[in-house]
Amino acid sequence: MLEALGLGPAEEAVYTALMARQPASAQDLARRTGLEHADSVRILADLAARGLAAVEPEGGAPGRAGGETGRPPARYRLTPPSVALAPLLVEQRNALHKAEAAFSMLTEQYRSTAAHTAGGVVEVVVGVEQVAHRFHQLQSGAQRELLVFLVGAPIAVPREDTDSSESSAIERGVDFRIVADKGYLDGHDVVQDVRAAVMAGVGLRVVDSLPLKMVVADRERAMVPLDISDSGGEPSAIVVHRSGLLAALVHLFEREWDQARPMYTTASGVREGTAADQQPTGEEREVLALLLAGVSDRRVASQLGLSIRTVERRIRRLMDLAGAESRLQLGWHAARSGWL
Repeated sequence: MLEALGLGPAEEAVYTALMARQPASAQDLARRTGLEHADSVRILADLAARGLAAVEPEGGAPGRAGGETGRPPARYRLTPPSVALAPLLVEQRNALHKAEAAFSMLTEQYRSTAAHTAGGVVEVVVGVEQVAHRFHQLQSGAQRELLVFLVGAPIAVPREDTDSSESSAIERGVDFRIVADKGYLDGHDVVQDVRAAVMAGVGLRVVDSLPLKMVVADRERAMVPLDISDSGGEPSAIVVHRSGLLAALVHLFEREWDQARPMYTTASGVREGTAADQQPTGEEREVLALLLAGVSDRRVASQLGLSIRTVERRIRRLMDLAGAESRLQLGWHAARSGWL
Protein backbone atom coordinates (compact mmCIF):
# COMPACT_ATOMS: atom_id res chain seq x y z
CA MET A 1 0.00 0.00 0.00
CA LEU A 2 2.82 2.42 0.86
CA GLU A 3 5.23 1.22 -1.81
CA ALA A 4 4.08 4.05 -4.08
CA LEU A 5 5.31 6.47 -1.40
CA GLY A 6 8.76 4.91 -1.29
CA LEU A 7 8.35 2.35 1.50
CA GLY A 8 9.30 -1.26 0.82
CA PRO A 9 7.37 -4.26 2.24
CA ALA A 10 9.55 -4.57 5.36
CA GLU A 11 9.39 -0.82 6.02
CA GLU A 12 5.63 -0.85 5.59
CA ALA A 13 5.33 -3.79 7.99
CA VAL A 14 7.26 -1.92 10.68
CA TYR A 15 5.37 1.31 9.99
CA THR A 16 1.92 -0.28 10.28
CA ALA A 17 2.93 -2.32 13.34
CA LEU A 18 4.11 0.85 15.05
CA MET A 19 0.88 2.59 14.08
CA ALA A 20 -1.15 -0.20 15.73
CA ARG A 21 0.70 0.13 19.03
CA GLN A 22 3.02 2.92 20.04
CA PRO A 23 5.42 3.72 21.51
CA ALA A 24 7.35 0.55 20.75
CA SER A 25 10.95 -0.59 20.72
CA ALA A 26 12.83 -2.29 17.91
CA GLN A 27 12.52 -5.56 19.81
CA ASP A 28 8.73 -5.15 20.14
CA LEU A 29 8.37 -4.48 16.42
CA ALA A 30 10.67 -7.35 15.44
CA ARG A 31 8.45 -9.68 17.43
CA ARG A 32 5.24 -8.34 15.84
CA THR A 33 6.51 -8.33 12.26
CA GLY A 34 8.68 -11.44 12.31
CA LEU A 35 11.73 -9.47 11.19
CA GLU A 36 15.21 -9.89 12.62
CA HIS A 37 16.00 -7.51 15.46
CA ALA A 38 18.86 -5.94 13.47
CA ASP A 39 16.52 -5.29 10.52
CA SER A 40 13.97 -3.70 12.82
CA VAL A 41 16.65 -1.42 14.31
CA ARG A 42 17.85 -0.42 10.83
CA ILE A 43 14.35 0.28 9.52
CA LEU A 44 13.38 2.34 12.57
CA ALA A 45 16.55 4.40 12.24
CA ASP A 46 15.74 4.97 8.56
CA LEU A 47 12.14 5.98 9.35
CA ALA A 48 13.41 8.40 11.97
CA ALA A 49 15.97 9.87 9.55
CA ARG A 50 13.19 10.44 7.01
CA GLY A 51 10.96 12.12 9.56
CA LEU A 52 8.37 9.34 9.57
CA ALA A 53 9.06 8.32 13.18
CA ALA A 54 10.79 9.76 16.20
CA VAL A 55 12.44 8.36 19.33
CA GLU A 56 10.58 8.96 22.55
CA PRO A 57 13.06 9.63 25.36
CA GLU A 58 12.34 8.66 28.92
CA GLY A 59 10.86 12.08 29.58
CA GLY A 60 8.08 11.38 27.09
CA ALA A 61 8.68 14.03 24.42
CA PRO A 62 10.00 12.83 21.04
CA GLY A 63 13.69 13.45 20.41
CA ARG A 64 16.71 12.11 18.54
CA ALA A 65 17.76 8.47 18.47
CA GLY A 66 20.46 7.64 20.96
CA GLY A 67 21.07 5.98 24.23
CA GLU A 68 23.80 4.89 26.55
CA THR A 69 24.79 1.46 27.73
CA GLY A 70 22.45 0.25 30.46
CA ARG A 71 19.57 2.50 29.48
CA PRO A 72 16.22 1.00 28.39
CA PRO A 73 15.91 0.41 24.65
CA ALA A 74 14.72 3.36 22.63
CA ARG A 75 10.98 3.50 22.01
CA TYR A 76 9.52 5.05 18.87
CA ARG A 77 6.39 6.94 17.95
CA LEU A 78 5.09 7.74 14.48
CA THR A 79 5.09 11.25 13.18
CA PRO A 80 1.44 11.99 12.21
CA PRO A 81 0.95 10.62 8.66
CA SER A 82 -0.73 13.84 7.52
CA VAL A 83 2.55 15.61 8.31
CA ALA A 84 5.12 12.97 7.41
CA LEU A 85 3.61 11.36 4.31
CA ALA A 86 2.26 14.49 2.62
CA PRO A 87 5.70 15.53 1.24
CA LEU A 88 6.22 12.03 -0.17
CA LEU A 89 2.81 12.15 -1.83
CA VAL A 90 3.56 15.55 -3.36
CA GLU A 91 6.92 14.27 -4.59
CA GLN A 92 5.34 11.22 -6.25
CA ARG A 93 2.56 13.33 -7.77
CA ASN A 94 5.08 15.79 -9.21
CA ALA A 95 7.10 12.92 -10.66
CA LEU A 96 3.95 11.53 -12.29
CA HIS A 97 3.08 14.93 -13.75
CA LYS A 98 6.58 15.20 -15.19
CA ALA A 99 6.30 11.72 -16.68
CA GLU A 100 2.93 12.60 -18.24
CA ALA A 101 4.37 15.81 -19.68
CA ALA A 102 7.34 13.90 -21.12
CA PHE A 103 4.98 11.28 -22.57
CA SER A 104 2.84 13.95 -24.25
CA MET A 105 5.91 15.74 -25.60
CA LEU A 106 7.45 12.56 -27.02
CA THR A 107 4.13 11.51 -28.53
CA GLU A 108 3.71 14.85 -30.28
CA GLN A 109 7.32 14.84 -31.44
CA TYR A 110 6.85 11.39 -32.93
CA ARG A 111 3.66 12.45 -34.68
CA SER A 112 5.23 15.62 -36.06
CA THR A 113 8.31 13.85 -37.42
CA ALA A 114 6.41 10.86 -38.80
CA ALA A 115 3.28 12.64 -39.99
CA HIS A 116 4.46 12.90 -43.58
CA THR A 117 5.56 9.30 -43.97
CA ALA A 118 3.48 6.17 -44.44
CA GLY A 119 5.38 4.60 -41.53
CA GLY A 120 3.99 7.28 -39.23
CA VAL A 121 0.43 6.17 -39.99
CA VAL A 122 0.66 2.42 -40.52
CA GLU A 123 2.97 -0.19 -38.95
CA VAL A 124 3.20 -3.79 -40.13
CA VAL A 125 3.60 -6.34 -37.34
CA VAL A 126 4.62 -9.90 -38.24
CA GLY A 127 4.78 -13.06 -36.12
CA VAL A 128 2.64 -14.62 -33.40
CA GLU A 129 4.59 -13.07 -30.52
CA GLN A 130 4.74 -9.61 -32.06
CA VAL A 131 1.04 -9.59 -32.96
CA ALA A 132 0.11 -10.79 -29.47
CA HIS A 133 2.39 -8.19 -27.87
CA ARG A 134 0.91 -5.26 -29.83
CA PHE A 135 -2.63 -6.51 -29.23
CA HIS A 136 -1.95 -6.62 -25.48
CA GLN A 137 -0.41 -3.12 -25.61
CA LEU A 138 -3.50 -1.78 -27.33
CA GLN A 139 -5.95 -3.23 -24.83
CA SER A 140 -3.92 -2.64 -21.66
CA GLY A 141 -3.09 0.93 -22.71
CA ALA A 142 -6.70 1.97 -23.37
CA GLN A 143 -7.96 4.54 -20.87
CA ARG A 144 -11.38 5.49 -22.23
CA GLU A 145 -12.73 3.22 -24.94
CA LEU A 146 -12.21 -0.05 -26.83
CA LEU A 147 -14.08 -0.79 -30.05
CA VAL A 148 -13.85 -4.32 -31.44
CA PHE A 149 -14.97 -6.18 -34.56
CA LEU A 150 -15.04 -9.98 -34.14
CA VAL A 151 -14.93 -11.85 -37.44
CA GLY A 152 -14.04 -15.45 -38.34
CA ALA A 153 -11.09 -16.93 -36.47
CA PRO A 154 -9.86 -15.04 -33.39
CA ILE A 155 -6.85 -12.73 -33.61
CA ALA A 156 -3.61 -14.72 -33.22
CA VAL A 157 -3.46 -14.11 -29.46
CA PRO A 158 -3.60 -16.78 -26.71
CA ARG A 159 -7.12 -16.94 -25.24
CA GLU A 160 -5.87 -16.49 -21.67
CA ASP A 161 -4.04 -13.28 -22.68
CA THR A 162 -7.18 -11.94 -24.33
CA ASP A 163 -9.28 -12.72 -21.25
CA SER A 164 -6.72 -11.00 -18.99
CA SER A 165 -6.60 -7.87 -21.16
CA GLU A 166 -10.40 -7.67 -21.40
CA SER A 167 -10.87 -8.09 -17.63
CA SER A 168 -8.24 -5.45 -16.90
CA ALA A 169 -9.92 -2.98 -19.27
CA ILE A 170 -13.35 -3.57 -17.74
CA GLU A 171 -12.00 -3.14 -14.20
CA ARG A 172 -10.46 0.20 -15.23
CA GLY A 173 -13.89 1.38 -16.35
CA VAL A 174 -13.01 1.40 -20.05
CA ASP A 175 -16.07 1.69 -22.31
CA PHE A 176 -15.90 -1.69 -24.10
CA ARG A 177 -18.09 -2.26 -27.18
CA ILE A 178 -18.00 -5.27 -29.49
CA VAL A 179 -19.75 -5.94 -32.80
CA ALA A 180 -19.57 -9.65 -33.68
CA ASP A 181 -20.08 -11.35 -37.01
CA LYS A 182 -22.87 -13.91 -36.62
CA GLY A 183 -20.56 -16.52 -38.11
CA TYR A 184 -18.09 -15.92 -35.27
CA LEU A 185 -20.71 -16.74 -32.67
CA ASP A 186 -21.98 -19.76 -34.61
CA GLY A 187 -18.54 -21.14 -35.42
CA HIS A 188 -16.90 -21.08 -31.97
CA ASP A 189 -17.67 -22.39 -28.53
CA VAL A 190 -17.98 -18.91 -27.09
CA VAL A 191 -21.41 -18.87 -25.43
CA GLN A 192 -20.05 -18.81 -21.88
CA ASP A 193 -17.43 -16.19 -22.78
CA VAL A 194 -20.08 -14.02 -24.40
CA ARG A 195 -22.44 -14.38 -21.44
CA ALA A 196 -19.68 -13.49 -18.98
CA ALA A 197 -18.68 -10.46 -21.08
CA VAL A 198 -22.25 -9.15 -21.27
CA MET A 199 -22.77 -9.64 -17.52
CA ALA A 200 -19.49 -7.80 -16.85
CA GLY A 201 -20.80 -4.76 -18.71
CA VAL A 202 -19.40 -5.21 -22.22
CA GLY A 203 -21.67 -3.82 -24.91
CA LEU A 204 -22.14 -6.63 -27.45
CA ARG A 205 -24.10 -6.57 -30.70
CA VAL A 206 -24.28 -8.94 -33.64
CA VAL A 207 -24.55 -8.47 -37.41
CA ASP A 208 -24.84 -10.93 -40.27
CA SER A 209 -21.39 -10.04 -41.64
CA LEU A 210 -18.49 -7.65 -41.15
CA PRO A 211 -15.82 -6.55 -43.65
CA LEU A 212 -12.84 -7.02 -41.31
CA LYS A 213 -11.73 -7.75 -37.77
CA MET A 214 -10.14 -4.98 -35.70
CA VAL A 215 -9.67 -3.37 -32.31
CA VAL A 216 -9.56 0.41 -31.76
CA ALA A 217 -8.17 1.94 -28.56
CA ASP A 218 -9.22 5.43 -27.45
CA ARG A 219 -9.72 6.40 -31.12
CA GLU A 220 -5.95 6.87 -31.19
CA ARG A 221 -4.75 3.50 -32.52
CA ALA A 222 -6.27 0.53 -34.31
CA MET A 223 -5.06 -2.97 -35.08
CA VAL A 224 -6.31 -4.87 -38.14
CA PRO A 225 -5.08 -8.47 -38.65
CA LEU A 226 -4.07 -9.33 -42.20
CA ASP A 227 -5.62 -12.32 -43.95
CA ILE A 228 -2.96 -15.03 -44.39
CA SER A 229 -5.28 -17.94 -45.15
CA ASP A 230 -4.00 -18.23 -48.71
CA SER A 231 -0.35 -17.43 -48.10
CA GLY A 232 0.49 -19.92 -45.38
CA GLY A 233 2.75 -17.33 -43.76
CA GLU A 234 3.04 -16.11 -40.20
CA PRO A 235 0.18 -14.15 -38.59
CA SER A 236 0.52 -10.43 -39.27
CA ALA A 237 -1.39 -7.22 -38.66
CA ILE A 238 -1.26 -3.51 -39.32
CA VAL A 239 -1.37 -0.92 -36.54
CA VAL A 240 -3.02 2.31 -37.68
CA HIS A 241 -2.22 5.54 -35.83
CA ARG A 242 -4.29 8.73 -35.68
CA SER A 243 -5.07 9.71 -39.24
CA GLY A 244 -7.86 9.93 -41.79
CA LEU A 245 -7.65 6.15 -42.14
CA LEU A 246 -8.20 5.67 -38.41
CA ALA A 247 -11.14 8.10 -38.48
CA ALA A 248 -12.67 6.01 -41.29
CA LEU A 249 -12.30 2.82 -39.22
CA VAL A 250 -13.99 4.46 -36.22
CA HIS A 251 -16.81 5.72 -38.48
CA LEU A 252 -17.24 2.20 -39.86
CA PHE A 253 -17.50 0.79 -36.34
CA GLU A 254 -20.13 3.34 -35.27
CA ARG A 255 -22.20 2.67 -38.39
CA GLU A 256 -22.14 -1.09 -37.82
CA TRP A 257 -22.87 -0.60 -34.11
CA ASP A 258 -25.97 1.47 -34.85
CA GLN A 259 -27.30 -1.17 -37.24
CA ALA A 260 -26.34 -4.24 -35.17
CA ARG A 261 -28.69 -6.29 -32.99
CA PRO A 262 -28.01 -6.28 -29.23
CA MET A 263 -27.03 -9.46 -27.39
CA TYR A 264 -28.38 -10.06 -23.91
CA THR A 265 -28.20 -12.75 -21.28
CA THR A 266 -30.81 -15.40 -20.51
CA ALA A 267 -30.88 -18.17 -17.93
CA SER A 268 -29.39 -20.60 -20.45
CA GLY A 269 -26.92 -18.32 -22.22
CA VAL A 270 -27.28 -15.37 -24.57
CA ARG A 271 -29.51 -14.48 -27.46
CA GLU A 272 -29.94 -11.58 -29.81
CA GLY A 273 -32.92 -9.31 -30.05
CA THR A 274 -34.07 -5.72 -30.11
CA ALA A 275 -33.35 -3.28 -27.34
CA ALA A 276 -37.04 -3.34 -26.41
CA ASP A 277 -36.75 -7.05 -25.51
CA GLN A 278 -34.06 -6.49 -22.90
CA GLN A 279 -34.32 -5.90 -19.19
CA PRO A 280 -31.74 -4.12 -17.00
CA THR A 281 -29.52 -6.21 -14.76
CA GLY A 282 -29.63 -5.94 -10.98
CA GLU A 283 -26.51 -3.75 -11.01
CA GLU A 284 -28.07 -1.46 -13.60
CA ARG A 285 -31.25 -1.19 -11.55
CA GLU A 286 -29.18 -0.03 -8.55
CA VAL A 287 -27.64 2.71 -10.69
CA LEU A 288 -31.06 3.64 -12.07
CA ALA A 289 -32.66 3.89 -8.61
CA LEU A 290 -30.00 6.32 -7.39
CA LEU A 291 -30.11 8.26 -10.64
CA LEU A 292 -33.87 8.74 -10.40
CA ALA A 293 -33.42 9.85 -6.79
CA GLY A 294 -31.39 12.78 -8.05
CA VAL A 295 -27.97 11.44 -7.04
CA SER A 296 -25.09 12.63 -9.23
CA ASP A 297 -23.07 10.17 -11.33
CA ARG A 298 -20.01 10.70 -9.16
CA ARG A 299 -22.00 10.10 -5.98
CA VAL A 300 -23.56 6.97 -7.49
CA ALA A 301 -20.07 5.67 -8.23
CA SER A 302 -18.97 6.37 -4.66
CA GLN A 303 -22.01 4.71 -3.05
CA LEU A 304 -21.81 1.57 -5.21
CA GLY A 305 -18.02 1.30 -5.16
CA LEU A 306 -17.73 1.69 -8.94
CA SER A 307 -15.64 3.86 -11.21
CA ILE A 308 -17.33 6.86 -12.77
CA ARG A 309 -16.80 5.32 -16.22
CA THR A 310 -18.56 2.12 -15.17
CA VAL A 311 -21.53 4.17 -13.96
CA GLU A 312 -21.61 6.14 -17.22
CA ARG A 313 -21.41 2.90 -19.22
CA ARG A 314 -24.35 1.41 -17.31
CA ILE A 315 -26.40 4.57 -17.75
CA ARG A 316 -25.71 4.55 -21.47
CA ARG A 317 -26.79 0.91 -21.73
CA LEU A 318 -29.99 1.74 -19.82
CA MET A 319 -30.68 4.51 -22.31
CA ASP A 320 -30.02 2.08 -25.17
CA LEU A 321 -32.45 -0.41 -23.64
CA ALA A 322 -35.08 2.30 -23.25
CA GLY A 323 -34.41 3.84 -26.65
CA ALA A 324 -34.06 7.12 -24.77
CA GLU A 325 -32.18 10.18 -25.95
CA SER A 326 -32.21 11.90 -22.54
CA ARG A 327 -32.27 10.91 -18.90
CA LEU A 328 -35.76 12.37 -18.60
CA GLN A 329 -36.95 9.93 -21.26
CA LEU A 330 -35.08 7.15 -19.46
CA GLY A 331 -36.97 7.91 -16.23
CA TRP A 332 -40.31 7.90 -18.05
CA HIS A 333 -39.54 4.58 -19.74
CA ALA A 334 -38.31 3.03 -16.46
CA ALA A 335 -41.56 3.98 -14.70
CA ARG A 336 -43.71 2.79 -17.59
CA SER A 337 -41.86 -0.54 -17.89
CA GLY A 338 -41.77 -1.28 -14.17
CA TRP A 339 -38.00 -1.43 -13.99
CA LEU A 340 -38.09 -0.27 -10.35
